[in-house]
Amino acid sequence: MTSGTGIDALDAKLIELLEAEPRIGVLECARRLGVARGTVQARLDKLVARGVVRDFGPRVDPAALGYPVTAFVTLELRQAVGHQPMAQRLARIPEVLEAHTVTGAGDMLCRIVARTNAELQDVIDRVLASEGVLRATTVIALAEQIPHRTLPLVKEAAGLN
Repeated sequence: MTSGTGIDALDAKLIELLEAEPRIGVLECARRLGVARGTVQARLDKLVARGVVRDFGPRVDPAALGYPVTAFVTLELRQAVGHQPMAQRLARIPEVLEAHTVTGAGDMLCRIVARTNAELQDVIDRVLASEGVLRATTVIALAEQIPHRTLPLVKEAAGLN
């Protein structure tokens, strides 16, 4: 079924179809891919079990919800606090969409959204109030040039590029 990358061309085509039409059913996927319904279900189950496909939820645009300001905030943490407790604190702030432990000048990189620059300052102040944050460096995004995507990577992993 799969190459050394973990997926093959059929897996990639299935993921591409689900990316394009997330509400499509298994039977319709099978029809369009020219394989049995059981094959599609088995492939999908394996992709989910292996963590290749993580969810089937809608992708929400924060700007369409009224949060057009996006910023990337690098946090320097007091090492005794640890990354997991900090991530738990950040998860309680709705405007913090992502947080990653990173190498380099900072310890965590967060993607934050806000309604205005003034509200962004309020969100950053809430982040800074979290125990263990020593310093924050903020970069405001001006425009999204390439939206979050994984399909080109899926195709590359399946050897389709």
